[in-house]
Amino acid sequence: MLVNQLRQCYISRSALDVLQAAEDANRLTFVESVEELVELAAPADRCDPRGYFTVGYDVPGRGFVPEAKVCRVRNGIAANYLEPYMRRRDPDCMVIADDKATDKPTFRGRFGTDFAPLRLETLEWLKTQPLACFFFESGLPGHTLNSLAICPANAGFFALGLAMLQGIKPLSHLRCQGEDYRFGAVVYTAPVFRHTHFDGKQVVVHNRRLEEVGIHELFSYNLYPGPSAKKGVYGMLLTLGEKAEEPWTTAHCSTVQVITPYDNTTTIMHEGASGGGKSEMLEVMHREPDGQIRLGTNVITGDQRFLTIPRGCELRPVTDDMALCHPKLQQAEGGPRKLTLIDAEQGWFVRVNHITHYGTDPNLEGLTIDPPGPLLFLNIDAVPDSTALIWQHTLDAPGSPCPNPRVILPRHYVPGVVNEPVTVGIRSFGVRCPPCTRHQPTYGILGLFHVLPPALAWLWRLVAPRGHGNPSIVATEGMQSEGVGSYWPFATGRRVDQANILLRQIMETASTLFVLIPNQHIGSWKVGFAPQWIAREYLARRGSSLFRKDELLPSRCALLGYHRHTIQVEGQTIGTWFFDVSSQPEVGEEAYFAGARLLTDFFHQQLRQFLHPDLDPLGRDMIQACLDGASLEEYDAFTSVNA
Repeated sequence: MLVNQLRQCYISRSALDVLQAAEDANRLTFVESVEELVELAAPADRCDPRGYFTVGYDVPGRGFVPEAKVCRVRNGIAANYLEPYMRRRDPDCMVIADDKATDKPTFRGRFGTDFAPLRLETLEWLKTQPLACFFFESGLPGHTLNSLAICPANAGFFALGLAMLQGIKPLSHLRCQGEDYRFGAVVYTAPVFRHTHFDGKQVVVHNRRLEEVGIHELFSYNLYPGPSAKKGVYGMLLTLGEKAEEPWTTAHCSTVQVITPYDNTTTIMHEGASGGGKSEMLEVMHREPDGQIRLGTNVITGDQRFLTIPRGCELRPVTDDMALCHPKLQQAEGGPRKLTLIDAEQGWFVRVNHITHYGTDPNLEGLTIDPPGPLLFLNIDAVPDSTALIWQHTLDAPGSPCPNPRVILPRHYVPGVVNEPVTVGIRSFGVRCPPCTRHQPTYGILGLFHVLPPALAWLWRLVAPRGHGNPSIVATEGMQSEGVGSYWPFATGRRVDQANILLRQIMETASTLFVLIPNQHIGSWKVGFAPQWIAREYLARRGSSLFRKDELLPSRCALLGYHRHTIQVEGQTIGTWFFDVSSQPEVGEEAYFAGARLLTDFFHQQLRQFLHPDLDPLGRDMIQACLDGASLEEYDAFTSVNA
């Protein structure tokens, strides 16, 4: 009956057939609230005597294969994957099924066959399953991508994660719009195929049937929300912006309004590859028991440096990971050349691996212990009817905690969250850096923060180094690139198209202050995320106006732009060791320049792949300048010529 009501909307016939089969067999649940999904995630009548619900599927030749154990906790739902591999995103999970233009691996290229037969097999399998479905909208209000999610009913925790991240639209919303309601996307979840077709690997298939039927299909063949419920929908938004008459993008960033003790407000947008400190930019500074801030610990000598900042800035979070940079939001002609954005999500996928004990981040800990409503905990060691604690991480092996524990936090739970569009004053980019010493030179030569000309800001986003010790994804060896704005792993089209969109955006907002901020290490100093917290406090107090040239020194490596000699924060000086890594006794010039060569070679390797005939000529000139060893003055000139 309910499926018949949907036929008046513009919706995929394939999706309707799946829903109709489930409804005819009395196996269909239309979900209209998060609370309903909480019940589905751990149904009381199907839990074992200890209170666990095991999610799994019958696999031909293997029998029942369990995927996850789920339980109700006092503060929501806790789900734990039984395989350590499933506890983080596989960076190679995405494939493209259609024949539209793409630089991504295709289904045929990876698996040697067309996707069409597996697509039909997937739909037929779904028709035999108890299903849960709900509707959600992504994108700018008034210009949304209307979507439908179809999941096996026993994967309620996965559907809960998707609903918390993207929201739920009730059936009444669809009924009101009737024929005017057009679906642009469908998410199908079929976990059993991970075992029957993909050798246990995470696979997410994008099928862009946009020209044929106006639908972007997403097939999630695994139950980890990272590559599908979150980044899969991100890919849909990137495709939507890429195909628009006036192309736009969804930035991979956190955004925060920082209000100083002197009541000045600065908006900071922090981008970066996975592990680049996006969620951490929204956190209050982590303090020692005596209230000091640990700036760093020298990995050679054991020396420590601390700062005393009696009162930190007030933080009003705007975005955690995805920001819509839609043309409708931008300033009118003649206004300030700065970017305006709004959150692209309804919930935040917060990594908590750095929360290792009680008191690390009292604000986040308090919010997750006693939230206004249910949360979803992933890779957190919790038992039924307990309170899930974000510092108790599931073990991958004895003595080895999972590096990617997560909590999904609905954004309306967050105190002080900003719901309106904001205009960015400072645009930072985070890089995870390894230690750099005389005996082991690496690219860990970044200082506390660097100021970049817009041309260099664009190049850093094209390369987007994934960096050292990334906790969010399955391990890969060596320095890796996430590319074009760090969101390239989630994009479905061509690298050059996203590069052009990002170039236009940066050049049109060139009065923004662009900065580069490391985390984990500054040369021989282990610093964690202290650099971005201290840079945030300093830059907010200073304001978002551009630095005068006499306030900055050119970095010894041109890719690092400019740096300060020293700074003062609340009357305390942070010295040159933390800005010019070559001045550290444990590093020195020889190791610094060896690290600079590693970084430069990596940039050259990554940038050459953007030299495509369709690249904007200005972008081609910038890349060629980098390949030719451009000076900082040459990078500066690109902005002055195009101002």
